[in-house]
Amino acid sequence: MTTAPDPAPREPKPALVFDDPLDQQSSDDTDRGWGERPGVGSDSAADLKRFLDEKPPHHI
Repeated sequence: MTTAPDPAPREPKPALVFDDPLDQQSSDDTDRGWGERPGVGSDSAADLKRFLDEKPPHHI
């Protein structure tokens, strides 16, 4: 009779979390990433350029 080698130790499975997922804040709950452009301060020329850049072509 032959003996099988001991299997390699397995990593433990992650624990199941039964918390309410709606209690946690997601990235969609923040205002980050909603069209802000990097930069400090704003002037009217930059605002006009942004307006013209973001305007759909059928509104020109």
